[in-house]
Amino acid sequence: MPFQTTLRRAVSLAGVGLHTGRRTRVRLGPAAPDTGYVFVHPAHDSVIPAGHDAVVHTTLATTLGNQHWRVATVEHLLAALRGMGLDNVEIEVDGDELPALDGSARPWVDLVQQSGVVAQQAPARRLVILRPVEVVQGDRWARLCPARRLEVRARIDFDHKDVGRQELELGLDNGQFVQQLSWARTFGFLADVEHMRAMGLGMGGGLHNAVVFDDDGPLNPEGLRAADELVRHKILDMIGDLALLGHPVIGRLEAVRPGHALTVELIRTLVATPDAWTLVEADDVPAR
Repeated sequence: MPFQTTLRRAVSLAGVGLHTGRRTRVRLGPAAPDTGYVFVHPAHDSVIPAGHDAVVHTTLATTLGNQHWRVATVEHLLAALRGMGLDNVEIEVDGDELPALDGSARPWVDLVQQSGVVAQQAPARRLVILRPVEVVQGDRWARLCPARRLEVRARIDFDHKDVGRQELELGLDNGQFVQQLSWARTFGFLADVEHMRAMGLGMGGGLHNAVVFDDDGPLNPEGLRAADELVRHKILDMIGDLALLGHPVIGRLEAVRPGHALTVELIRTLVATPDAWTLVEADDVPAR
């Protein structure tokens, strides 16, 4: 029987937020079975469960909040936790945004590996997609469909000679998240920076934590980590947002021109369609 998992021991790191530009320390610690992922502020004991109903903002990042506190840019950490097979983690944050680190999920993966993962005496559960659910926002759409494992397919389109249309399909079992997605960095365009900063966003951004394109290509001296790094990062974001369902998903996630608002709307539509999904113990996942 597959069991739920948590961290072996507490681990921490610190860094600067991509949007706020403020330094924050994060401590990841073990959590009891059936806790899920929970954000905790050490100063006032405010707790935010990482669920779709806690999402308060989706512009250029996913922000969770309650009446006492908000924590932004949670998607890379959540993607790493889900991609590493963790079920229950307490996330203590002493600020209002998670650190951007290098712009990918890889530093979070490294932190989990420092801790180690342990099984707990509680059966693991899976959220199984039973029938298709779709949302459309103009020329963008996202869909969840039945599948035998977690599969993701995404297409992005940007009017830039070094980006254009990129499309990728992946199966994300057997550690594929770490190999295929965790290292893909967030990205942006120099032409958008002034507008972002006028909105109070991107204040901590730079070539150390994002791939930035001008008209001639990426400004980062090291270039891209892969030709399709951008679509891989979009899929990474989708996995992080999908973690807001609270359980590993068995199904196929597809999207054209994905973004945080689109994925969160899809999750909320799924939850509001109870005949489209079921929650089962991992041993009882139906064969398809």
